[in-house]
Amino acid sequence: MTAPFPSGTPDELELHLRWLAFLRGAVLRKASGITDEQARWRPDGRLLPLVGIVNHLTHVEWRWIDGQMLGADTGKDESEYAPAGLGIEDALAAYRRRAGATDAAVRSLADLATPCRWGDGTDLRFVLLHLINETARHAGHADAVRELLDGTTGE
Repeated sequence: MTAPFPSGTPDELELHLRWLAFLRGAVLRKASGITDEQARWRPDGRLLPLVGIVNHLTHVEWRWIDGQMLGADTGKDESEYAPAGLGIEDALAAYRRRAGATDAAVRSLADLATPCRWGDGTDLRFVLLHLINETARHAGHADAVRELLDGTTGE
């Protein structure tokens, strides 16, 4: 799931999804090609491990799309940041599946002004911008962890 740099489009919903896909790709690239042990590594016990970043982003999309937008009962557990027993390949596969589910749900809603079912009057536009922001922040986080882990730099 490596999306190219997003091209412009007058379709705002698709533009948001293109940016989200591009940023997901950055996270996936940083968390790929490592062992489960490397995926759990934290520099000096700080930052999140790569497996935690991927797992957290999977849960963020689930909470905001299935929960806030679609009204499902979701919750947050601090263990998502350092998931015991979750291998990196399984975490990456779950993130890819969640990305597909998120994109399908967003396209089915179609209107960026669709209000959240839970919350304070936010809408799909807000949710997508939040997901883009969260993914961008953690893509940078993953970039730093990977460089400190093994020197890998670049996209």
